[in-house]
Amino acid sequence: MDLVTHYVTGPAEHSRLARTPHGRLEFLRTRELLRRFLPPGARVLDVGGGTGVHAAWLAADGHPVHLVDVVPAHVAQAAALAGVTASVGDARDLSAADSSCDVVLLLGPLYHLVEPADRARALAEARRVLRPGGLLAAAGISRYLSLLETGAAGTLTADRVDRVRAVVETGAYDGHVGFVPTHWHTAAELRDDVAAAGFEDTAVFGVEGPAWPALDAPGIDAFPGRVESALRAARLAERDPRLIDASAHLLAFARRPE
Repeated sequence: MDLVTHYVTGPAEHSRLARTPHGRLEFLRTRELLRRFLPPGARVLDVGGGTGVHAAWLAADGHPVHLVDVVPAHVAQAAALAGVTASVGDARDLSAADSSCDVVLLLGPLYHLVEPADRARALAEARRVLRPGGLLAAAGISRYLSLLETGAAGTLTADRVDRVRAVVETGAYDGHVGFVPTHWHTAAELRDDVAAAGFEDTAVFGVEGPAWPALDAPGIDAFPGRVESALRAARLAERDPRLIDASAHLLAFARRPE
């Protein structure tokens, strides 16, 4: 299934981060980390921004936001948000001018681009459109997501073991717990990919931390009573080299050299 078909026919993307407890945790932590690093009033290019879940609050925070996505239906939804403009586009070939953005978000493209050369092109494009000193925020899915999710949910069946092992060892995810085939990172790999694209001061953070698999079992109604503990755990472990890959998602911050 191609990417546009997946997003048009699959579960609604605009509600993805609200449907599950671990999705809600992902949203809260992604917002928290971005707010920690973004300067006031930054011109943000949200590449692969979907329906604008993050663009909406970024615009409300006072950032001019332009969103780019490959799915026309996503772009139409995002364009209706206050303070957000949007266009159809590809992370590997951006229409933005050189040095025209203060911040580039790649919160989805790197895992959808399964070939290393395509990920390198997307990072090179982000570097091109950033002003000198501008900020990159690039997300990856952790190679350990499937292991932790299926292990915690009781769905790591004997027939899945080899497929889970393969994604841990290679990063090549084949869709065995849903979603389309993608590339999943380790924190070290994500850091190296970003640095190899010519960025500096690269730092990778674990997004959800180690408690996220435990949030889903008691259900969405229990989330308000458990979220603060999970957030504290995520903050404690966000740079810990022994626990960072236990997050479901990773977020790298780096700067274009001056």
